Amino acid sequence: MANPNKQKGTAWESAVRDHNNRELGLLGEDGKVRDPFFWGNARRPAQEGAKDVGDVHLVPFILECKDVKSPSVPGFLRQAEAEAVNAGFPFGVAVVKTRGAAVGRGKVHFTVSTWTRVRQTLGMDTDSMFKLYGFTATIRGLNTGRWYLSCDLDAFPALVEDVRSAYGPGVISAVR
Repeated sequence: MANPNKQKGTAWESAVRDHNNRELGLLGEDGKVRDPFFWGNARRPAQEGAKDVGDVHLVPFILECKDVKSPSVPGFLRQAEAEAVNAGFPFGVAVVKTRGAAVGRGKVHFTVSTWTRVRQTLGMDTDSMFKLYGFTATIRGLNTGRWYLSCDLDAFPALVEDVRSAYGPGVISAVR
């Protein structure tokens, strides 16, 4: 791969996939996925066709991974949500690398709409959601399309497990 930016992006996508699989207890002692056919693994899908389906699939989330110097989170979120639709997943989020920090310190960003749908799926009130997963809000101006909520990548696997539990196995297997 000759393009250094492409290399950075691929490395970040792989780091996000591996971090989630490790935190979800899906890796063996050798660092490899225990069951490569398990639907719950974080995966980097092959891009096929004209419509992008996201960088990492972690049912029921599509993760749009970004390793950039100057992040444009609202644009990344629009991209993530479009890719979730393309892939047939209910939730799209952007995962942005935090420069000079461990993978788990990366930020997982949600639109207000996606965050609210996840919160409602979990049956949680706003304060509980903020406290349990360490969310922060970014509110810029009056345009709610530029607002978003964020948590550390370290908190995200627990959220994924909780959403999976709330959905139940029948609904989740239909998303696969």
